[in-house]
Amino acid sequence: MNQPSSSNSTPPKPASTTTRITAASALAGVALPTVHAAGSDLIQVALVGCGGRGTGAAADALRSKGGPVKLVAMADVFEYRLNSSFESISRECGKQVEAPPERRFVGFDAYKKAMDCLKPGDVAIFATPLAFRWVHFTYAIQKGLNVFMEKPLTADGPTSRKMLKLAEAASAKNLKVAVGLMTRHARPFQELHKRIQDGEIGDPILMQGYRMAGPSTGNFATKWPGDPSELLWQIRRFHSFLWASGGVYSDNYIHHIDQLCWLKNAWPVKASGLGGRHYRYDGRGRLCVDQNFDWYSVEYIFEDGARMIVDGRGMARCNDIYSSYVHGTKGIAIAAKSGDCGAPSSTFKGQKLQHSSLIWTSTSPEGEGNPYQNEWNDLMEAIRNDKPYNEVEYGVKASVVSSMGRMAAHTGQEITYEDMLNHDHEYAPGIDQFTMSSPAPLKAMADGRYPAPAPGINKRREF
Repeated sequence: MNQPSSSNSTPPKPASTTTRITAASALAGVALPTVHAAGSDLIQVALVGCGGRGTGAAADALRSKGGPVKLVAMADVFEYRLNSSFESISRECGKQVEAPPERRFVGFDAYKKAMDCLKPGDVAIFATPLAFRWVHFTYAIQKGLNVFMEKPLTADGPTSRKMLKLAEAASAKNLKVAVGLMTRHARPFQELHKRIQDGEIGDPILMQGYRMAGPSTGNFATKWPGDPSELLWQIRRFHSFLWASGGVYSDNYIHHIDQLCWLKNAWPVKASGLGGRHYRYDGRGRLCVDQNFDWYSVEYIFEDGARMIVDGRGMARCNDIYSSYVHGTKGIAIAAKSGDCGAPSSTFKGQKLQHSSLIWTSTSPEGEGNPYQNEWNDLMEAIRNDKPYNEVEYGVKASVVSSMGRMAAHTGQEITYEDMLNHDHEYAPGIDQFTMSSPAPLKAMADGRYPAPAPGINKRREF
């Protein structure tokens, strides 16, 4: 969702821990802003994770309709990233940003300090690498906070099971929770979903999602330079490591996976996959040590026998295809014409994409053409009018389906949904106890490389 943060730039070093504000000094004597409660006007927001995605999400929150919204606290493990985000949001949103230095926190416990600046009914934004999602969500539920969290939500079985239980806990407390799978808030997709369910193209039997574009930044992580710590470096390069992001497969392909399963109204039961790595050196001839393949092709199978094909490639100077399709027994639909959910969506009689067969082409209602903004407007409307609203269950299921396809390609085995959900390999155990001096969940080998998928050799685990 929103623009990804760049991982190729060389940022300043993280601030020394001695310069950080402690929770006690930060909150002592600080007058907290007006509390939001059900039925009141002002909704306060805390941003946890201040990269490009978090910055974009916070700006969308402040632009949401229905009443006043203010950003009052921020948190990140990198001070330079927090400061850059604060400056960007302040330029765009002006007086809606009221996050003075004493409410901008750095460190692994910064999420607690930021959420402590809110009151029940306010909103916490989670845009850190996914490994921290269940930790932050747990605290938000304890505090009675509504939540917007970025996708994906999980990369392994144990955290997926935790998140499903947390989803139930959030609903039990009547908390509103949104997930950054913006396709479901794209008005053309909502209309397409209705048309497919009404039988306009018959029964969906084949779905296709393509994200074949230029190289992903996650494919070109060179050896850890020794500074900052290995943990902080891996967090900075989160696309490169399965524990932090699910890799480029989960992070990049989940939108097409989620949208096509939604249009099908079902989740696949198993997957088989292919993939490989052609390029292990960057443009300067340096060895790349990340855990990603640079191409994937995964076939998902649904209970009724229908198929979904997801093809991904991150290579320069190749034919680019970035779109998605639904084939039915009577016709075909263009779901995303370009990008993750780029309009217009269309339906056609038969299987040829030709104007003479066109049935329908989408339009968006005035002022509702931006799905990123729509998802925030929908969340805020649910909060202000106390409507049931919890997207975590399907967010977890989309994450599990993404992970099972990734694991099928990485192991060379057929992986079922139940295999993935109930797998015992937790990729970042003890992450709720991380500090600035903690070791990384994944340690470099003697040559600087990291354990990489080996299909057919490692059949049970991805690494």
